[in-house]
Amino acid sequence: QVQLVESGGGLVQAGGSLRLSCAASGNIFSINAMGWYRQPPGKVRELVARFTSGGSTIYAASVKGRFTISRGNAKNTVSLQMNSLKPEDTAVYYCNADSRVPGNPDYWGKGTLVTVSS
Repeated sequence: QVQLVESGGGLVQAGGSLRLSCAASGNIFSINAMGWYRQPPGKVRELVARFTSGGSTIYAASVKGRFTISRGNAKNTVSLQMNSLKPEDTAVYYCNADSRVPGNPDYWGKGTLVTVSS
């Protein structure tokens, strides 16, 4: 099993910045790649940014140029630097890790709330 713990959420004014961090523990060798998703109020969960198994990055169009995903040296941590935040970025942000084993379910953190005030 893998446990993911997010930190860094909070309240920020529009135009401000926040940095989210996620640390994985447990059977981290079962992790293929990590990333971030978010679920705005009343909406479905959506991709924000993630790494691929090859180390490339994928960003949602709505955050490209404003958000940056990065990995720690230990490779069991992933961060999301969020700049120029907008009220529409308000959401619960979830850390995600997918498994190296095809067909196994993804791992999810409990989420951290980011609120951007106008």
